[in-house]
Amino acid sequence: MKITKVVMRKMKMELNVPFQVSFGVIKEKHFIAVELHTKDQVGYGDCSAFNMPFYNEETIVTAWHIIQDFLVPMLFSVDDIAHPEDMQPLFEHVRRNRMAKAALDCALWDLYAKERGISVSKALGGTRDKIETGVSIGIQKTPDDLVRVVDKYMGEGYRRVKVKIEPGKDLPYLMAVRREFGDIMLMADANSAYTLKDIEVFKEMDKLNLLMIEQPLSHDDIIDHAKLQAVMNTRICLDESIISLDDARHAIELGSCKTINIKVARVGGLSEARKIHNLCAEHGIPVWCGGMLDTGIARAHNVAVASLPNYQFPGDVPASDRYWKQDVISPAMVIDKEAMIAVPDKPGIGFDPIPELMERFSYEKKEIVR
Repeated sequence: MKITKVVMRKMKMELNVPFQVSFGVIKEKHFIAVELHTKDQVGYGDCSAFNMPFYNEETIVTAWHIIQDFLVPMLFSVDDIAHPEDMQPLFEHVRRNRMAKAALDCALWDLYAKERGISVSKALGGTRDKIETGVSIGIQKTPDDLVRVVDKYMGEGYRRVKVKIEPGKDLPYLMAVRREFGDIMLMADANSAYTLKDIEVFKEMDKLNLLMIEQPLSHDDIIDHAKLQAVMNTRICLDESIISLDDARHAIELGSCKTINIKVARVGGLSEARKIHNLCAEHGIPVWCGGMLDTGIARAHNVAVASLPNYQFPGDVPASDRYWKQDVISPAMVIDKEAMIAVPDKPGIGFDPIPELMERFSYEKKEIVR
């Protein structure tokens, strides 16, 4: 693959409804869309960083700088790229900034698959033709409000429900869902809102037969999570704590979790996501695919990686209309009556960005020619 041109776009899309997590309310989402051009093909990737450094250290502004001023020159320093993973050692000289790296890594996988006439799923080693998806629900004002929202999405076919929680909006909310809907696949996501001082709250959650509790403690911790997992029957799932293969290895060795949410953007792209998947499979740790309020481009990459065999739980890869009035891909991503999304078998990511919408949602564009 000889990259001749890179196109970068800053984009903004309004959410259907505001999405509340423990660190704030999100009403619109900013993205960086990346196109990698060769003579004959275009590969697409997204940088899913938020416009504030509350999830990790990256923002749209910093990621744009890193991609434009460091990663693209590194990409152009290589005359021909045989495989997407070949860029990982070169990009390692840029510390962290994994969401910026993910945009280019994913676009390279799209190119790689298109040049070989296969899907990204097949290129990665995927084994499924459908993936099961769940729904992620932001923090609601009252338990009754949460029950109403869950009822809506259960009616749309979703079978796994993830509820965002924070201190004061946790046990009564989860208990209300359990009372109303019985033994559905229910999990909680704390986005690092708790400490070990809250261990009694978690012991009460342990009685609710949750599928898992995601990232309850500090965003960069694996020590305290090991202490919590040791006294819990419920799976502890790590999210923000795992940004690399080494992080996953350390967490597994310490017993910090019983599952890992692999977000393609968080770990630096499909290359690292596949390595983490393989490591977890070797150690009997099931994984699943998280999301970042993604556009259809990023979700297409998520669908591809979630077709790998050790992705054993429904992911946060919803239909296009879950977040957006208009997604930027064609065809729109849809779920069937069993909450499944078909894994495309077309070359590349299997979805086509819609040029008119890409332009409409862009507020800055830059072309970098080799």
